[in-house]
Amino acid sequence: MSYQVIARKYRPQSFDQMVGQNHITQTISNALKHNRLPHALLFTGLRGTGKTSSARILAKILRCTNPQNFTPCNTCQSCQEISAGRAVDVIEIDGASNNGVDAIRDLRDNVMFAPSSGKYKVFIIDEVHMLSTSAFNALLKTLEEPPAHVIFILATTEVHKIPQTILSRCQRFDFRRIPLKQIAEYLKKICELENIQADAAALWLIAKQGDGSMRDSLSLLDQVISFTNGQLTESEVGTVLGLTSRTLVYEVFDHLLHRQPRELVDSLEKLSTSGQNPSLFFEDLAKLLRHSLLLKADANATDLIDLPEDEIQLLIGKVQPISDSDLHLLFDMVIKASQDLNRASDQQIVFEMALLRMSQAPRIMDLQTLLGQAPSAGANRPKPSEVAAPQPTKPAASTPNSVAAPTTAKPVQPAVKAPPQDLTAETWLELVQNIKSQDAFFAAKIENLLFLGCKQLKITLQAPQNLPFLATQMQSSEMQQKLQGFIDSALGQGYTFEVLKSSANTTADSAHTLATKKLAQAEEELLARLQSDPRVQKAKEVFKSEIKIVKKGHH
Repeated sequence: MSYQVIARKYRPQSFDQMVGQNHITQTISNALKHNRLPHALLFTGLRGTGKTSSARILAKILRCTNPQNFTPCNTCQSCQEISAGRAVDVIEIDGASNNGVDAIRDLRDNVMFAPSSGKYKVFIIDEVHMLSTSAFNALLKTLEEPPAHVIFILATTEVHKIPQTILSRCQRFDFRRIPLKQIAEYLKKICELENIQADAAALWLIAKQGDGSMRDSLSLLDQVISFTNGQLTESEVGTVLGLTSRTLVYEVFDHLLHRQPRELVDSLEKLSTSGQNPSLFFEDLAKLLRHSLLLKADANATDLIDLPEDEIQLLIGKVQPISDSDLHLLFDMVIKASQDLNRASDQQIVFEMALLRMSQAPRIMDLQTLLGQAPSAGANRPKPSEVAAPQPTKPAASTPNSVAAPTTAKPVQPAVKAPPQDLTAETWLELVQNIKSQDAFFAAKIENLLFLGCKQLKITLQAPQNLPFLATQMQSSEMQQKLQGFIDSALGQGYTFEVLKSSANTTADSAHTLATKKLAQAEEELLARLQSDPRVQKAKEVFKSEIKIVKKGHH
């Protein structure tokens, strides 16, 4: 008898033997138990994840003469025929080679005949996305309303190529990429059944190259077993598959983390001797950096990392003293180097120079680590919000008979005076800010008027020389009534105002200018407080620098 490859020999024969697709096997099992199985199912997903195997298992369950809890017995004639691929009432069609309309018309005619035995007739169309447009059209009506004894199972790796008219008539099941941990465990089980001695690291390497596909992983296992004569080690698997030793990957990774260009040169010689593929090596480095950043963010994020437990712990120990910013820098440099590699005429030179550049990149550390002290909530610590508007005047202490006014987020309104007093430039600025919160368009004109002063409760304003038309606009009764209303509301009765025409000799400021000066004064005060902060002084000493810009923070 000819040799049977491992992928065929250990093909799952029931849903409980499926690996990594519990969400699908559970759904289909529940549908069978509650008699809610749809007449058309669409299995889609990466190659080698169990689509065709699941279709055959479902066909066995539907036609098995002695199923146990909706699990095929795999001993009756029907189950054996399906396993051998000679079942008359389970028709498998290869969509790639039978993609014409004639093949689908033959299928449509066959659908009308009752099964020769059992209750159901099952049609499995593999690589269904390869059907032609006319073939899909011929399938539409039959797929939507097949006879009660017919079940359609469509399988594809490229669901985006299937027309929406077909998708809407099927219940879709997405097969996921199988986690490397589950693939490695299944490979270990098969090696035990085959009496093959295999290191855990070697099986992880095979699973990694399978890239989430069980069939690809089993094919690689077959290949490696033939080469090694039944003794699987990490080094031998790496030699067969043309991969770099994980030890060498971590060696280079260490040199990059600790900026060791001299030691890296020795590693480059080893990489050159081993004939390492530069693209694959950068891919390994990028994944290590990705895993590192995830572990730095959350040490319990092991479910997102396809590495053995001992390798995860090793990685945590290596990156713990490294800052997140430093890891991000290395990751960006690896991605950039990978892109440069694709455009290079001599990839080896670009590969080596990129690694040397990373080993000599500047170290990025956060300020607290650099200063060697934890942040404190001291009185001298400036708040980002202090760059904003100047501090409001502290209210006077309340008396036993007074009631405290509630704090609001609105601009501070000048208090009503009794009796009224002449305004200062500061009070006028507050009045304009109050108007801006209620009528921004009107305030845009008012804030450009120059404030000349207030005598005997009469506020004197003047149009600036560059905006002489404001004096004319303010002469209208509508504008005067609006401004008088704002003044009365904010300051109380008794105040009047006048708007003079522009003059070249005026040196007064507008509300806009006053606000700008006030903000600049507040920033100068904050800068002075920052300059006196001991931590800032220490940072200036370490970096040999000066403060140039202070920006407002948003919290």
